[in-house]
Amino acid sequence: MSEHRPALEHIQAYADHLRLEEKSAATVEKYLRDVRAFARWLEGREITKERTAAWKPHLVERGYAPASINAKLSAINAWLGFAGLPELRVKLLRTQRNAFIEERRELSGNEYKRLLAAAQDRNNLRLYHVMLTICSTGIRVGELRYITLEAARAGRAEITLKGKTRVVLLPRELRGRLLRYAARCGIPGGPVFRTRSGKPLDRSNICHDMKRLCAQARVDAHKVFPHNLRHLFARSFYAVDKNLAHLADVLGHSSVETTRMYVAASARVHERTLQRMRLII
Repeated sequence: MSEHRPALEHIQAYADHLRLEEKSAATVEKYLRDVRAFARWLEGREITKERTAAWKPHLVERGYAPASINAKLSAINAWLGFAGLPELRVKLLRTQRNAFIEERRELSGNEYKRLLAAAQDRNNLRLYHVMLTICSTGIRVGELRYITLEAARAGRAEITLKGKTRVVLLPRELRGRLLRYAARCGIPGGPVFRTRSGKPLDRSNICHDMKRLCAQARVDAHKVFPHNLRHLFARSFYAVDKNLAHLADVLGHSSVETTRMYVAASARVHERTLQRMRLII
């Protein structure tokens, strides 16, 4: 970058770099969105250490949550490293991991079952099987394309993402349901979940369809999105296995710390623990 300015061609070059690094489409979109927001805030001014540092309090003033601020700062830091300006990177906000999560963000097992029932009542068999697959395997919504007819027959899917490959086992009951669904839809092979034109199903379509179930299922729409099914799988798996490292491998996490956030106890469970301590007399 000859001048310390976020020129459009530099941002495009960064997009190409992220794709070559095999980042997911959602990650590329998110990083570019944050870089462009930073570029708009600069209003053509030169990038300096003072200005990158000033971006942090600006985000705080805008009311972003600490986790969101750190995600945006990480995107800018990664871009600055790519641009040959690592000395302009800024430190993240120091945060402490919560000992519990709020119930308003946590999808319960009963709510999940009501969503499945609502999908069946609407005869939306594709959405029913999508939710069933994510929640019974813990895969990311972007990994659904690896759930093929061949994988259903073999009982395992080989997923390659972010330069890593892992094998995901498909429960026997899920395999049977996927095979019956594929037969009913006339799918001869390849991805089980696809659009009418035959393309792999897009995450935005899935999220939109899930939101439409909320009223009938009596579930708060704020907690209904595909990734929360992955969280429900993680909590359910950990409740049985009690092995955080094993769960990290199953989910495809590079860090156990990421997995730890998935299985944090709810505030209600935390409250019951405090009550059982009987330290207030």
